[in-house]
Amino acid sequence: MDVLSLIGLILAFVAIVGGNFLEGGSVLALMNGPAALIVLGGTLGATLLQVPMQVFKRALTMVGWILFPPKIDFVGGTQRVVGWSLTARKEGLLGLEPLADAESDPYARKGLQLLADGTEPEAIRSILEVDMYTQEDRDIEAAKVYESMGGYAPTLGIIGAVMGLIHVMANLADPSELGGGIAVAFVATIYGIAVANLILLPVGNKLKSVALRRSRYREMLLEGILSIAEGENPRAIELKLQGFME
Repeated sequence: MDVLSLIGLILAFVAIVGGNFLEGGSVLALMNGPAALIVLGGTLGATLLQVPMQVFKRALTMVGWILFPPKIDFVGGTQRVVGWSLTARKEGLLGLEPLADAESDPYARKGLQLLADGTEPEAIRSILEVDMYTQEDRDIEAAKVYESMGGYAPTLGIIGAVMGLIHVMANLADPSELGGGIAVAFVATIYGIAVANLILLPVGNKLKSVALRRSRYREMLLEGILSIAEGENPRAIELKLQGFME
C-alpha cells in the first residue's frame, strides 16, 4: 500500500473539515445534496462526453494504483536481467526459452522469447519499443481523464453557485427560501474547488507518475535484453542498468 497517498488524502480532508470546525461551522453545513449533484454529476457528464469509453474504463481500473501501485523493483529487475545474461552466456540464447515460458511479466516474456528465437537486436528494439510506448500512451491518456475532471469541477462549482444565487434573487420576498439558495451557492463552489484540488488533479498526476515509472522500468528491461543480444559481459550489463535505479 502507498501509505503516503493515504496520509495525504486523510490530511487534506481533515484540514478542510477541521478548519471549518475551528471557524465555528459544522460538518452538516458542508453537506448539501443539490450542490453535490450539480458538481459531481456535471463533472462526470462532461467527462463522459469528452473521452472514449475504453479510455474511461481504463481510468477506472487504474485508480486503484493510488493506494496499491504496481510493484516496480528496479534492483530486482536488474538482478533478473543479469541472471538472464549468465544463462545466455553458459547455455546460449536457446537456454532462455524455459525462462521465457516461466516469466510472469508479459513484456519481459516477449523480450526473452525474441532472444531465444535469435532475433536481431534492431528488430528486438523495434518490437519492444512499440509495446513500451503504446502502453505508456494508454496509461497517460487514462490518467488525463482525472486531470480533465479536475478542470471541469471548479467550473461546475461556479455554475452551482450562480444557480443558487438565481434561486436567492427569485425569492427575495420570502426570507425562508433564502438560506437554502445561499447554501447551495457557497457549498457548490467549495465542492468544485475541493474535489478538483484535493482529489482529481492529485490523482491524475499520481497516475501519470506511476505510468512513467513503469515505462522507465520497461526501458531498463529493453536495454538489458539488447545487451544480452549483443553478447555484452554480465558485469557490464549490471553497471549499465544501475543508471536506471532510483
